[in-house]
This record gives sequence, structure tokens and C-alpha cells, in this order.
Amino acid sequence: MRPTGAARLAGVFGWPISHSRSPQLHGYWLDHYGIDGAYVPLAVRPDDFPTVVRGMAKLGFVGANVTVPHKEAAFAACDTVDETARRIGAVNTLTFEGDRITGRNTDAYGFIQSVRANAPTWNADVPAVLLGAGGSARAVVVALLDAGVPEVRVLNRTAERAAELADAFGARVKPLPGDSFAAAATDAGLVVNCTTQGMVGQAALDIDLSPLPRAATVMDLIYTPLETPLLATAKARGHAVLNGLDMLLWQAKPGFAAWFGVDPEVTDALRQAVLRG
Repeated sequence: MRPTGAARLAGVFGWPISHSRSPQLHGYWLDHYGIDGAYVPLAVRPDDFPTVVRGMAKLGFVGANVTVPHKEAAFAACDTVDETARRIGAVNTLTFEGDRITGRNTDAYGFIQSVRANAPTWNADVPAVLLGAGGSARAVVVALLDAGVPEVRVLNRTAERAAELADAFGARVKPLPGDSFAAAATDAGLVVNCTTQGMVGQAALDIDLSPLPRAATVMDLIYTPLETPLLATAKARGHAVLNGLDMLLWQAKPGFAAWFGVDPEVTDALRQAVLRG
């Protein structure tokens, strides 16, 4: 439906923001549920973000998502944050209520819901291997620890970044050198690529999956392309594979429900709408 003067407004902060699929995602739900609302891209320079975010309620916004490079700045701008955001150290979902900003991090929720929905054979009782130690890896670590994974092995080219994750999350997170995949994967049940390698315009992730048990699931947080070279190789070996698209869809649900009062469904029609752009 066409928004009116009473429409609830939400959006997504980023710099740049043209790559974001969130406007298509939330726009589909708004149309599907017949909600008087709008969801718009918000291109904001990092230096301007703290000031801009403070003025959103006065402009009629009820909330916003946050993508790179603003997630840590959003955490700092909030009056209150949820426990998950506190553990991750970043916020991706904001709610504006008068002069107060409440922050949440739904990336961990989006990740684990995506895995459970698309990889029903995944076994949370065996170790997982993460490739990369950036911001997205922190959300994945939280999700896996909360799911009961006994050990999360983090491989990163810079050993210090992997060690920081272990320091932040405790003994169940084990930092390993970036070239130790063979040893890390022998008894793993899940491998997650948290780097940008394999994304459109980036070099492919060159890794030998042969040490990985064939029952293991391989996930790439990338969804452009939907099938990265890593996933193509894993699929050819018979692994269950999934990309990052459903993580994007699932992480959006809590924010949409808070802002627009409807708990939306993740469906194939939604996936197709987001992919069409």
C-alpha cells in the first residue's frame, strides 16, 4: 500500500548503502502485510552518524537497521542495548522512542535460524571452524556458543585478531593460525566463511576441504554470488551448503516486528523478491 502521512518510517544506515538488500526485504513485507509504512536507505558518512542517529525520532522514524561501517558507532550511540549486542560489541537494529535509542544485535539470531532452517542435519555437539575474525565472526561465535557447540576454532591470517576473540569469549573459542585448516577440520561439523573472499570482485577462498568430514555443513556468509567457489567445491564433495542470504532475511525479522507490529515470515517469495533487487 502507498504510505500516508501517518506511515511508520524505518531505514538502514550505511556508507555506502547502495549495495544493501534491506530496502527490498522490508519493502516486500510492508506490501505483503498491507502496512502503512516505508523503509528507506540512509547513506550517512561515519563522521556524521552520531549526530544524525540522534535526530531520527524527530523525523518520524521508529527504527533502523545498521550496516557497515556503523555497527560499533551505533552501539556507542544507544541509551540501552541488549545482552547479545553487549557480547558482540555492535548493534545492527535500533528502535527510537522519544529521545531514547534502544539497540539490539540480531545477527547471531539470523545466523542460527538460517542454519537450523537450511541444514537440519547439522550437529551442534561437535566443533565448528570459522574462517576470519572480524565483526561478523563475533556474531557467529555468540550464536554457536549459545547453541552448545563445544569448541569454536577461529582461523585468521592475523593471529592477533583470532586471539582477541578467544580472550573475549573464553576457553571454548580456540584461535588457530590461518594455515591450520587441515588439523582444525578433521572432526568439525560446521565450517563458516566469515571473510569477504569469494564475494563478487574479491579473490576466491583457496582451501582444501578434503580433511573435512563429509557429514559437515559448509556455510558462506556471502550471498553475492549465491554460490561462491567455496560452496561449489563443498557441494561437489557432498556437503550440505548454505549462503548468507537467509541469515540476512532472518536477522531482519525482530526489527520489523518491533517497528511495524507484525512478525513476518521468511518465505521463498521473499527470497526471490530480495534477489530481484
